[in-house]
Order: sequence, then structure tokens, then C-alpha cells
Amino acid sequence: MSEQFWCEHAWLGGVDVQADVVVTTVDGMITAVESGTPRPAGSTALTGLVIPGMANAHSHAFHRLLRARTQIGRGSFWTWRDLMYRVADRLTPELYEQVCTAVYAEMTLAGITAVGEFHYLHHDRGGRSYAEPNAMGLAVAAGAATAGLRLTLLDTCYLTASVDGAALTGPQLRFSDGTADRWSERADHLHRELAGNDVVVGAAVHSVRAVPADQLATVADWARRHDAPLHVHSSEQTGEIEQTLAVHGCTPTRLMRDHGVLGPRTTAVHATHLTDEDIADLDATDTGVCFCPTTERDLGDGLGPATELLTHERRVFSLGSDSHAVIDLLEEARAVELDERLRRRERGLVPAARLLGAATVDGHRALGRPTGGRIAVNAPADLVALDLRSVRTAGGGPTVENAVFAAGAADVTDVIVGGREIVRARRHLTVPDVTDRLATLADQLVEGDAR
Repeated sequence: MSEQFWCEHAWLGGVDVQADVVVTTVDGMITAVESGTPRPAGSTALTGLVIPGMANAHSHAFHRLLRARTQIGRGSFWTWRDLMYRVADRLTPELYEQVCTAVYAEMTLAGITAVGEFHYLHHDRGGRSYAEPNAMGLAVAAGAATAGLRLTLLDTCYLTASVDGAALTGPQLRFSDGTADRWSERADHLHRELAGNDVVVGAAVHSVRAVPADQLATVADWARRHDAPLHVHSSEQTGEIEQTLAVHGCTPTRLMRDHGVLGPRTTAVHATHLTDEDIADLDATDTGVCFCPTTERDLGDGLGPATELLTHERRVFSLGSDSHAVIDLLEEARAVELDERLRRRERGLVPAARLLGAATVDGHRALGRPTGGRIAVNAPADLVALDLRSVRTAGGGPTVENAVFAAGAADVTDVIVGGREIVRARRHLTVPDVTDRLATLADQLVEGDAR
């Protein structure tokens, strides 16, 4: 089926924006892109500035339920985690699908057309397997399908509670398959179940806290065998680094390098507290990095070395909203530059086009979707229109700088995924009651824990 979209302005990559761009699609793929062309009869008009669909490379969908609840009082990453575990213990496959549907609908309203779900909530309470071992993963996929965005399901290996191998207890028991070999068997089954559904099944090492060193290679080998993306929480907390140094005599990055986890298909999520040697190891292996600035500042994690990491030309530098304290990839993009300004006390360190590339093309690459995140021939027809006449963007013009440094999720007006309208005039077409769903689920599952 052929469709045409006329874009008042469109970012086709680089520093400039083109006017009067006609995008022709066939069966959800872009077959032609023409600039300076009058609107064809019968085409769909996308006013404002059109950018490629954005990719949220790091998501924990159910964490969205904690928004505005864990910000009460003081606390730390670890106290936040305690509440998160209590919420995780209340989820069933049916509720998990409802949560994913609502959260992914919020993402599409924010111009996100692909998500990487870092999925570790595998089993029933107490660690008991469901009759369908991948019931929770299939619930994630069903939620994504209803919301209309592309899913990379990063099935996560999670086996221990700390670097020294402490046993899991309480809600954490739901995360574990017991061994990496058993995780691999279940992930193989999930891969077969979701084949052909436009779902990329990838792998994840939760962290060096959660996967013993002698089992890291099993997860990395699974990703290589399936030519799949491999993600890992890395160097997010100084406590994790101190424990790894005490137990293994090296940093988490070096430990992963020594066990074959690093490489061009791998994304180190957060990468906040890196040594010079860590950066050299990431560079030498072409390992990607995903920053999640709104979560990292919400949890008080610290500022990662963005400019040092961005000097490596082959690096895939992606962005995620992680705990979903905010779902706004444009905010994540500008935060990289603004945080660097605070850290280095300099301005203009990362160009706007590079930041927008992190939110689009690099995010898709990190999720195993190398043709996504572009408005170009042979790319998926994923388009996002930004309002250039809102109170945030008015006067900024159709520029990349206006998109990155002024616009936000509230300025997304229309979203096309695979040539199909998902959001029209700021309204989700398949999940029109997103706000009611989110409010009801938060009240139901968080109850009064943080009040």
C-alpha cells in the first residue's frame, strides 16, 4: 500500500532542515524523499518540523508507576529500589500488559516509535514459573502492539543480589532463572515465540551485581548466536564499583571486557562513573553507551563523561528514559549538553544535530534496528511532527536547535509508525484514555506506599 506525507519542514540529517518535503511510502517503508515539492493531492499533511521517530533505548515500563511518589523526602537509589521491588511483586501478566500498553502509549504521544524494554520481571511470586514461562515477556509484547510502537525486548539475566554472589530474596526471586544456562533456554523459547512479529528479542546482563563473573559469557554468547543487541547496566553507582574492586580487583567495565561482554552489539547503560581505562576499553571494543539523564539526576547518580565518550567516532550513543520520571527524549537529548556545561563549565560541546541523532538513528541502532531513525529511502516510515508555534518553540524557527533546546514531548502533534497514523493532533488513536489508565494503575499498584 502506497502513502504520501507532505512535511512542511523536515530534518533529513545534518545541520539543516528542508522545506516542503514529500515522503512516499510503500508497505510502511520509505521509497522516496523529495524536498521543495508542493503538497501532492491526497497526501497527509504534517505541519511544523518533522523528525524521524525517536528510540527510547532503555525502559523499565512498570517504573512509570512510581512517578512523583519516590520524589517525596530524601532517600537514595537504594530506598527508591525498595519501593520499586514492592510494586514489581504486585504485577501479574494481565496487569503487566495493561501497564505496558499505557506507558508505551505515553511514549508514542512523546514521539517515541521504538523502545528497548530492559525486562527482568520473568516469573510469578516466589520465583515460580508460569505455565507459559514467558508470560510476562509476551505481556510486554502485547502492550507494545496495542500502543503501536516497535519493541526490542531485552530479556535480562538476573541471578544474584550483589557482586559477592548473595542469594536473591523476596521480590527479586521473580527475576531469576537460577542459572545463565536456564535463562538462555527460556530466552531461546521467547525468541521463537516472537519471531516474525516485528519484535527484536535481545539480551541483557542486569549488572555485574546480578550475574556472576563465570556466567557473563553465557549471556554474551547468546547475543552473538542470535546476532542480537546486548545491554547491561554499568557503573551507575559508586557502591557497585567499590564492591567489584573488592571482589574481583577490577572495575565492572574491565570485568565485562575480560568475559567477552563488551563489543559493537553491546550497550553500556548509564556508564556514569568510568575511569580513563574504562573509556579506553569501551573505545577498543566499539561498545555503545546509553545515557538516561533524567533518571540519573532524579536518583542522584552523577554525571557521565559524555564528551569523552563522544570523541569515539564509531560509538553508538543512545538515550533512554529508564525509570520514566520523565518521558521526553528531547529533554534527554538536551540534558546531555546541559549537564556537560555544568560539569565542564563550557558551552556548545555537543552539536544539536548530534544530540538529535542520539535520540533517533543511534537509538535505533542500539536496539538492533539499523535502518531506523532516518527519513531516507529504505528506512521505516516512522515520522514525528513537532509544533513550531507552541509557547516553547514560537520564534525559534524550523531548526534542529529549536527541536533540541526548546521543544519537548508536549510539542509532538502527530506520529506515524510504519506509515500508519498512531497519534493525530496530540491524541492517541488506539489508546485514547492514556491518562485515565496511568492514574488508575498507579493508584492500584502503588497504593499508599510512598504517601
